Formats: sequence, structure tokens, C-alpha cells
Amino acid sequence: MTVALWCILIAMILPPLCGLTAKLSSGRFGLRENHDPRAFLDTLSGLPRRAHAAQQNGFEAFPAFAAAVLVADIVGNAEQVTQDVLAVLYITSRLLFIICYLADLAILRSLVWFAGLALIIAFFVVSI
Repeated sequence: MTVALWCILIAMILPPLCGLTAKLSSGRFGLRENHDPRAFLDTLSGLPRRAHAAQQNGFEAFPAFAAAVLVADIVGNAEQVTQDVLAVLYITSRLLFIICYLADLAILRSLVWFAGLALIIAFFVVSI
């Protein structure tokens, strides 16, 4: 399996890690809250709420990234090393995005988000 395809798995794992961060950093998540975790997550504020928002954004961004990697892999016009580098850069952008979200660096977070979007578009461009 290629590095780019492994990056799909990594991108899929990042949102639940953010959700776990939201729950654990709240200091009040327990078995009772696990019966309705969405309602619990809606009550959060501060860092736990930002971690939850990063989780939601990760779930929203994942399908486009996975599709881009699979299209590039199926079309096969791009060198594998190019696909791998783009995928690793995308994962790096997602990690930076999460860090910026947790640190409440809104402008930098938005810039990193656009960089991730550009990397997704780059997959399609190199596949032409």
C-alpha cells in the first residue's frame, strides 16, 4: 500500500482523536454523558468546544481528501512520489489545523485550512 493510501487512514483517525480530546479535556465526561454525547458536546466551551469543532471539521474535510487520493491513484497520471508528498503535506496541514484550533489561533487556522484545500485540489491537477 502506498503512503498516500495510508494517509487516508490517518485522516480518518484524526477527527475521533479530536473528539476524545474534547471529552477528556472537559473534565466532566463520564458514563452518564456517554448516553447522549452529542448533547454533552454541545454544552462545552473553551478548549473542549474547539476540539469538538476541529473534530467536526475533520469529518467534513475527510471525504474530499479521500476522493482526491483515490482519483489520483486510479487515474495514475501522477508519479507516486508526488501523490505521497501531497498526502503527507495534507496530513501535516490537518495536524497544524488542529493545533491552531486548540490554541485559538483563528486567522492562522483559516490559512492552514486553505492550504489543505489547495493540497486536495493539487491531487486533481497532478492527475490531469
